[in-house]
Amino acid sequence: MIVKGEKMETKENLATRIRNLCYNVAMHKLLEQAKEAAKNAYCKYSDFPVGAAVMTENGAVYTGCNVENASYGLTICAERNAVAAAVANGETKIRAVAIYSPKMEKITPCGACLQVLAEFGTQEVITEAKDFKMHELLPEAFCI
Repeated sequence: MIVKGEKMETKENLATRIRNLCYNVAMHKLLEQAKEAAKNAYCKYSDFPVGAAVMTENGAVYTGCNVENASYGLTICAERNAVAAAVANGETKIRAVAIYSPKMEKITPCGACLQVLAEFGTQEVITEAKDFKMHELLPEAFCI
């Protein structure tokens, strides 16, 4: 429909724009929750705090931070701690994860965390520098 030489926005287009705006606000809030979680990181060996927040299919949010150990192999990443918190609360479908570290703007999950996130259907990875689709970071996830 044309009005005074300008194209009117259809209801469908407007609804899509509103949904996208709401989603962007939710992802920004998710990143803020990851920032808060990073403050609780136990990282006395690396001095590299990381926080993560996962949003489930139901809209619930669970956070985690990295927890290091003197036996480095026992260190648990923030992303896996957030996933574990979600699973402990009965959630098994994760929509998105936000990751934050004050030490690195372009942070992305490690390979182990990517595989765990893929296990629960994560579609998006949100960081301060860039948002990723999961398949961009892990194009060939292991599956049985």
